[in-house]
Amino acid sequence: MEILPAGILDLNSLRKLERACFDKDAWSLLDLIAVLSWPDVVRLKAMENGNMIGFVAGDPRSSHGAAWVATLAVHPRFQRRGVGRALLLACEAQVKSPNMKLTVRMSNHGAIALYEKEGYRTVDIWKKYYNDGEDGLVMEKAL
Repeated sequence: MEILPAGILDLNSLRKLERACFDKDAWSLLDLIAVLSWPDVVRLKAMENGNMIGFVAGDPRSSHGAAWVATLAVHPRFQRRGVGRALLLACEAQVKSPNMKLTVRMSNHGAIALYEKEGYRTVDIWKKYYNDGEDGLVMEKAL
C-alpha cells in the first residue's frame, strides 16, 4: 500500500470508493469535485495495485482552531488492515493546526475504536446529523 496526494484526476475512483463505503451518505459529484480541488485541503489516497482503496480529506479551518477530517473512507475489502490508521496519521501530519476534529456515526464502532486508540475523545453529539437521522459523534484530538 502507498499513500499519495490525491487530485481531480482521482474523481472517478473516489466516486466508486464513496459508494462502496457510504451507502447512505455518499457525497454528491459536486462535493467530490470540491474536496478534490478546494485550496488548502489535505487530500490523500491509499493505493494498492493501481487501485484507490482509501481516501482522507483534512480541512484546515484555521479560523476555528481545529482542522476537520472531512471524510475518511477505506474500501470494505481492505478494512481492519491499518489503511484507515495510516491515512488518518498522514493527514494529521500535514494539517497545520493544534487540534483535529471529526464526526462519525454513533453505530460505527470500528471507526470509533480506531479514533479512540489514536487519541481522539468525544466532545459533542450532533443529533440527527446523518441523512437517515442517526446522531453524529464529534471527536477531537490535540495534535
